[in-house]
Amino acid sequence: MEKIRLGMIGGGIGAFIGDAHRRASRICNDYELVGGAFDVDYEKSREFAKQQGIDLNRVYATVDELIRSELALPEEKRIQAVSIVTPNFLHYEFAKKLIENRFHVICEKPMTTSVEEAESLREILEDCKVSFSLTHTYTGYPMIRQMRSLISEGILGEIQRVDAQYYQGWINSIIHGKDSRITGVWRLDPKYAGISSCMGDIGVHAFNLIEYTTGLKVKSVLADLNSVAKENKLDLDGTVLLRFEENLRGVIRSSQVAAGEENNLRIAVYGSKASLKWAQEDPNYLYLLSDDEPTRIYKPAHTYNSGLAEDSHVMPAGHPEGIYEALANIYRGMAKSIRGEDYEDGEFPTVYDGVRGMKFIEKVVESHAEGNVWKVV
Repeated sequence: MEKIRLGMIGGGIGAFIGDAHRRASRICNDYELVGGAFDVDYEKSREFAKQQGIDLNRVYATVDELIRSELALPEEKRIQAVSIVTPNFLHYEFAKKLIENRFHVICEKPMTTSVEEAESLREILEDCKVSFSLTHTYTGYPMIRQMRSLISEGILGEIQRVDAQYYQGWINSIIHGKDSRITGVWRLDPKYAGISSCMGDIGVHAFNLIEYTTGLKVKSVLADLNSVAKENKLDLDGTVLLRFEENLRGVIRSSQVAAGEENNLRIAVYGSKASLKWAQEDPNYLYLLSDDEPTRIYKPAHTYNSGLAEDSHVMPAGHPEGIYEALANIYRGMAKSIRGEDYEDGEFPTVYDGVRGMKFIEKVVESHAEGNVWKVV
């Protein structure tokens, strides 16, 4: 099958997330990166293209130039889908332009920097009828998809509590190191990151996993955030209490200053009959716990898993897969949508997940600012 012609905005030399997206697109084998605007510095963008073996004629100084030049090409030659892997403040502007010009879009999270922008993007997508995916990468893990399936089957009984956390420690060296450098780190600058650092970058992943796996919507939140350093303007740590439509409570704990932590994302869903637990740093194990039988362990590449979970691994049983393969699953689901093929609900996060994420971020920040009060999401 002919590969989807992929463009990329951002993600040039030294960009971790851009490299992750490129690897994922290659793993699923549905895309070919053919051009883009990889850096605000045009010469660096060209240097990156040389390293990647990309035609320099399809390296663009701006997104506007990319759109104009690609639309001038015959339809069978032009870029079909574009990955946006820039700092947060550029997501909405670039996604809006691309969608309005009928390019499919794969966007890093958070989708925008405000709920207003997120709702605007949703309306534009409904009018333009192109495919859009938001890369909440962890929804691509096979055992997260299995968790979603088991919960939908009612194996847990009545859900009574949901617990999620995402702990990192990387910002400690920035605010406490010998060369303290809060200025110059875009994730700590509201101009580029938006209204939140910790909750906007990683807390929203925990929120997304809760709604993805349980199928339930968080009704309201109460947040207590901490910026840690006086000169820092954004949250680096926080706890959020959750209320759902049902008689159900939950909590999200998130930190970027948990010394020694790397990417400690965990989710546990506790029911009246049983519970499920999963951890991102050991992603190939899903644990089912109950009071009346031994703990059950689910792993990828076994026929006892759901269809979507089984469709989400590449290697045979016992060959661990990780973050690249999870992101590749999202790219693969998006490829089905671009080609007009059938795909299963949950194969890739949509604009609606992006809207939900922005509502979570905004209400968490509002809750803290107004004195730790409940806010409707």
